Amino acid sequence: MSGNILGRPMTISDDEFQLLRDLVYQRFGIHLSEQKKSLVVGRLQKDLQNSGFKSFGDYYRHLIDNPSPDAFSNLINRISTNYSFFYREKAHFDFFTKTLLPDLTARLKRRRSNDLRIWCAGCSTCEEPYTLIMLMQEYFGLDYKNWDGGILATDISERVLAAGRKGVYPAEKAAQAPKILQERYFRRQGGEMAVKEQVKKEVVIRRFNLMNSFPFQKPFQIIFCRNVMIYFDKETRDNLVRKFHAVLEPGGYLFVGHSETVSRDDGLFSYVQPALYRKI
Repeated sequence: MSGNILGRPMTISDDEFQLLRDLVYQRFGIHLSEQKKSLVVGRLQKDLQNSGFKSFGDYYRHLIDNPSPDAFSNLINRISTNYSFFYREKAHFDFFTKTLLPDLTARLKRRRSNDLRIWCAGCSTCEEPYTLIMLMQEYFGLDYKNWDGGILATDISERVLAAGRKGVYPAEKAAQAPKILQERYFRRQGGEMAVKEQVKKEVVIRRFNLMNSFPFQKPFQIIFCRNVMIYFDKETRDNLVRKFHAVLEPGGYLFVGHSETVSRDDGLFSYVQPALYRKI
């Protein structure tokens, strides 16, 4: 029997779980396997109990009958898994600094353009976009001000975006960044490390659902979408890759997580190195 009886932990029936997993898939593209049932209970039951729901079925019916943005935002804040740290997958940042930036800026100078367009899709708590800004400011030095080099950072969870906007991290997290970046782009704040304003102001942080239509009017040269597609099924991943392809300029780069791959059979992307692809 579902429900919270005399303060006992809530349980979820197979039918209730199927209803919720279908709803999460339809709204957010996230595929919840059978093994995620206990995760759903663990992450939602406190909210359900505090809100007076007697069962997961009652909660599902509430979402369907009262489909408010706040209700679905709370759901995805609880369901989504957000794990990030500075300088994750170091080879990507090395390529970005040593190969991609020199090549890209040379091409832009030939076009007489200063418009660098980079999107971090699934940015979590913003370690990734802040790192990229730090690396660009290191690379360009005083010339950075002559480039339109801001980054768009999006995620589906408002909870992690709020943490990213603060830009304050445990000292052990900041310690994962190279020493020179720690010294130049962070300041101590109590026992934590805060990203300096010169970095934060260069990142535009927005909530965005990757299942929605992409509203961008100008193409990106670089998209980071790392360790996001592992939560999607193949059909959703393939559709998302096609959408990324459509908003990348020719020769643009797509970075994915090292446990993710992009098919080369459809002629959209060529392989560059592990977890890095270039638009054909």
